[in-house]
Amino acid sequence: MTGALIGIALVSLGMVLTPGPNMIYLISRSIAQGRRAGLISLTGVFLGFTVYLTATCLGLTAVFAYVPAAYTVLKLAGAAYLLWLAWNAVKPGGTSAFQPRELPAERPARLFGMGLLTCLLNPKIAILYLSLLPQFIDPSMGHVLLQSLALGSVQIVVATTVNGLIAISASALAAFLAARPLWLRIQRYVTGGVLGVFALRMATDRSKALISA
Repeated sequence: MTGALIGIALVSLGMVLTPGPNMIYLISRSIAQGRRAGLISLTGVFLGFTVYLTATCLGLTAVFAYVPAAYTVLKLAGAAYLLWLAWNAVKPGGTSAFQPRELPAERPARLFGMGLLTCLLNPKIAILYLSLLPQFIDPSMGHVLLQSLALGSVQIVVATTVNGLIAISASALAAFLAARPLWLRIQRYVTGGVLGVFALRMATDRSKALISA
């Protein structure tokens, strides 16, 4: 189980460093309205992660119990999704999340709600849980639901921590990276490489899901 926790943590780190709606919104909000606004928005994103994780874990338990072959389908879908993310990280012409939009100032309640909505409307989160969690679950150990919750919780901790650090340092990072485009390219290629390696690992893994009570 320790290996699975480390594996999901590494994948989560690679994915959270890949610019998406959550990161772009948090950076833009932090730069436009300050660190406090970014962190309040992050609490909404955190709740969105929790909602998706709970719904997905309950669904995964049912899928493994009644359609064991779905394990292979989800695994291949996860590999394809990681390859797509890897390509988007390294393809020419990609834009940086540290080129934020101008946003008007908002009240705390709205900041929280917008963070939650941004997360819930991000299909990347649902696909992340549906396609990646099965790769790190060992159904032969039993307690599929508990394993799913534990692995998903690691992803939430990694994503929340990294996004929190980015929100706190968004202004300084934006200024630093704007003057150092090479660093942006390095970040993109490292992220793409990590995601690509895990995609190949998932696609070539021959293990099968075995449900135990």
